[in-house]
Amino acid sequence: MPLLILAFLLLTMLPAAAQDFPTGVVRIVVPFPAGGGLDNMARPLAERLSKLWKHPVIVENKPGANGQLGGKTVATAPPDGHTLLLPDGSVITSNPFLYKNASLDPIKELAPVTQLIDLHQFVLVHPSVKARSMNDLVALAKSTADGGLTYGSYGHGSPPHLLYGLLNHQTGTKIRQIPYRGIAAAITATLTNEVSTTLGSLSVAAGHIDAGTLVPLAIYAKSRVPSRPNVPTLIEAGYPDIDPRAWYALFAPAGTPTAILNRIRNDVAAVVNEPEFKSRYVDGLGYTGVASTPSQFAAFIQDDYKRKEVMIKSAGIVPE
Repeated sequence: MPLLILAFLLLTMLPAAAQDFPTGVVRIVVPFPAGGGLDNMARPLAERLSKLWKHPVIVENKPGANGQLGGKTVATAPPDGHTLLLPDGSVITSNPFLYKNASLDPIKELAPVTQLIDLHQFVLVHPSVKARSMNDLVALAKSTADGGLTYGSYGHGSPPHLLYGLLNHQTGTKIRQIPYRGIAAAITATLTNEVSTTLGSLSVAAGHIDAGTLVPLAIYAKSRVPSRPNVPTLIEAGYPDIDPRAWYALFAPAGTPTAILNRIRNDVAAVVNEPEFKSRYVDGLGYTGVASTPSQFAAFIQDDYKRKEVMIKSAGIVPE
């Protein structure tokens, strides 16, 4: 009888714990340097959650090991929802195939909360690059000596590494990777013509596109972005199979009670779907809002995990 009473009490405590959440400061760990698209999502989200939860929500940038350092910080935190991870998809579904001795097993050590957005990025070139379409870029790469064209990536297996790796594989080009510590650094390198091309979303590239200091050749998305209607999709450009499918999401440590995961997801979904936030930080940046439930997101991760395994092998990317 005492065991039955204890079990009943534990079950009834979980919803109460979710109702009381949070009880103190909540940390959102961004596993890449400040100044990129993840930051541009994390900080306004944290600001609104602080008001909603009536407790401080702070953003902590913890770059290193292609997102594994920040991911491990969250994985080893108490599973109470007060430490969350806001990574891009490469940390979760690419890294397991990129490192022989990865320090983080995201599938086992992290609990899915919600996929925030589908991220659509432009293929960007420096204006001096004599290409104004994807076919132009391929033709230029083929006519240039090996290594003449370079692309800025932001980590092993990051979206640029996948996209240009697949492009090289499919077309026989040899556009060479130059890795940087984050998307902001890769954008800067392209702006200064240190590299020929990179990928970037509207959140980090809009001003440069408008100023003519970066030229968009295509965007990986199902349809064109309304604010840039003249930029074709990769499908329209003739390259439907090189979409690296990028996304932002929230995770908690594995073992976090389901009731707390659902509470966080519901509150985050309310913020993401709030008209002003959605207009400014989702639609306005060319993203597609998702705000999936934990179970829906878990199913998406399994699908993307299998997809990334195939893409990484096809791109000829060898685990480090």
